[in-house]
Amino acid sequence: MSIITAYNEAWDNGDIDALANIIHDDFVFNPNVGGVTMSKSDMLGFVGSGNTPQSEQNRILFENDEVGVAHAIVHFANDSDSEAVMSFMRFKDGKIILMETGATPLSDDYTLVGSS
Repeated sequence: MSIITAYNEAWDNGDIDALANIIHDDFVFNPNVGGVTMSKSDMLGFVGSGNTPQSEQNRILFENDEVGVAHAIVHFANDSDSEAVMSFMRFKDGKIILMETGATPLSDDYTLVGSS
């Protein structure tokens, strides 16, 4: 199974143990919100909070042993606009060591082209 697929499944299921095995101990997450950086323990704590965003239409755009690029539509628990999120990941020792995201907010009346 790909690293990104394993990550997405663990995230969607809120499986902290699986995430702990997928995320490198030296993990750094730079999300698209200004100036925030998260560590492995920050990420696991966030997932354990029960307020994790839910994603749909997860796509792996590219993945090899060194890097991965993924895209998804993400819905947040805090009622903010859903976002189209692009993620870049760097891998080390078969785990995610770096993740950076970029996002585009989607309006309430957003409809995926071709879905209706």
